[in-house]
Amino acid sequence: MPQPFDTTSPPFNRLTPKEVKRLVSSLDVSYFRRGYSVIEQDAETTHLYIVLKGRVEELNSETKEVFAQYIKDDIFDAHAVLNGTAKHKYKALEDTLCYVLPKSVFLSAYKNNRSFAEYFTASFSQRKKLLEHAQKQKNLAEFILTQIDETNIQPILTLPHETSIHEATLILKKQQQDCALVSLEGKPNDIGIITRTNLLHAIVERALPTAHPIGEVATSPVISVTLGDYLFNAMILMTRDRVKRVRVTHDDHTVGMLDMTQVLSLFSTHSHVLSLQINRASSIEELAQAANNQQQLVETLSNNGIHTQFVMELISAVNEKIIEKAFQLTIPAHRHGQCCLFVMGSEGRGEQILKTDQDNGLIVQDGVDWPSVHEDMQTFSNVLARLGYPACPGHVMVNNPKWVNTESEWKKRVRYLSKISDESSLMDLAILADSHAVAGNTTLISAITSTLVDTLKGNMLTLNTFIRPSLAFSVPLTLFGGLKADKQGLDVKKGGIFPLIHGVRTLALEYGLPQTNTFERLTALVQSNAIDEDTANNLTEALKLFVKTRLRQQLDDDAARNLLDVSALPRTDRDLLRHSLSEVKAFKERLAAHYQVRD
Repeated sequence: MPQPFDTTSPPFNRLTPKEVKRLVSSLDVSYFRRGYSVIEQDAETTHLYIVLKGRVEELNSETKEVFAQYIKDDIFDAHAVLNGTAKHKYKALEDTLCYVLPKSVFLSAYKNNRSFAEYFTASFSQRKKLLEHAQKQKNLAEFILTQIDETNIQPILTLPHETSIHEATLILKKQQQDCALVSLEGKPNDIGIITRTNLLHAIVERALPTAHPIGEVATSPVISVTLGDYLFNAMILMTRDRVKRVRVTHDDHTVGMLDMTQVLSLFSTHSHVLSLQINRASSIEELAQAANNQQQLVETLSNNGIHTQFVMELISAVNEKIIEKAFQLTIPAHRHGQCCLFVMGSEGRGEQILKTDQDNGLIVQDGVDWPSVHEDMQTFSNVLARLGYPACPGHVMVNNPKWVNTESEWKKRVRYLSKISDESSLMDLAILADSHAVAGNTTLISAITSTLVDTLKGNMLTLNTFIRPSLAFSVPLTLFGGLKADKQGLDVKKGGIFPLIHGVRTLALEYGLPQTNTFERLTALVQSNAIDEDTANNLTEALKLFVKTRLRQQLDDDAARNLLDVSALPRTDRDLLRHSLSEVKAFKERLAAHYQVRD
């Protein structure tokens, strides 16, 4: 063998001298070339492996989800040896040497040495308890995996445009339904919706005759989801667009309707109740009460094992509604159509989970005279602070005149910033690149987004400087691929999240992509052939892991923020974190080569 096997480290230090002698004499060394499948998923296992050199990844063959990564002295797969078959696939990420211990020798020590066995059974029993608990709960984790299909949607009528209010009312009553879709006249692909409430209001409030056609009463457009989509996505749409029903389609044809009652019967976090509280708030005090429940919603979702990306999307939708409502309650109504409030940073990307600093700006329609705009924006910033959004240390806020401009001024400023290309101007460009409209006349946001795309698409000279902040900080890994943390902890934001997000942002600007969300940008980059699908999948999983790991410690200790206590993480989580940081490191190297940054 290349070197003596270390029997002084756990769990082999629990063996008796006789057991050690048998183990060492039974060991062999195997070589696995990069990309080789050491163990196939669901395959019968005959050996236990201990990594001597190289790197092995544990993943699900079907979903490609990565569970762990094994380097020198790591053991795999004891679970498979004990249970007979491997739950996951084990693949060599690089040329790898492993000690190979026959199954019979391992099982003999396992059965005859209680201390040795406990090393392996402790973690397995904990996993078993968690799985049993999850099975009993069958709540949010099950909900998140539930797809929209024929079993959880309702049939829906589609009535012609010319159907009278009287006829529609009788049909709804006969069919025992409270709503119907309406084919709008002259627009075969345009669909509206009527409810019994619509019909009642048309007669009572608008004094329309019962012979009036329902096409002129129907509400459009109708929010739609597709068959096979997740129920959770339907919940997000209902929350964001403040509707109680969504149309379900398949191949652009209506197949049914999904309403909030059905979704709430399956979903127990009461996110829609929170949304209703926000919508119904008539004062800042009432809105503050609703906003205070946001943290509880995050904890509920996180504690029930909900997919991180879904949590981001739902909380982003709720957060957007809070800011929009605050704007409506603070800014005079006649100004709403004359301006656009937009958010930036993690809010703009839709990746915020916990409340962060205010990052917002305002676009005022050209030609509008608004003498009190700065006083109004100061009031609005104060309101957000009352709702739990602290002031931005960099003053990227609407109470700073720098971030309040007309359409023409914003266009001019974006072009100006891209030409200067110094550290300050490029930081402002990076902030603006994640702009997302949340209140007022949202069409005005194009003054920033369209100008950014037109100015930076294919502009390699500017992007060469723009990418540099992503490459400035080293990834917190040691020379041999281990986690590198100081006494305060591991800065996952600076070493992992920021370079990933900014690198993806830069590529998106180069290709002129309009998306602001990092996950959506990665998908669009694959479609544009800017990066390969494997890289996009790896970066997606890495970002979700960074956010999830960071969130856990933030919920336990608000002071933790960006610094992770690596020692508090389970071994599997440490392995995943190490693997994710390795992906970011490789991504940075590709970015440096692509943009020809050599210093």
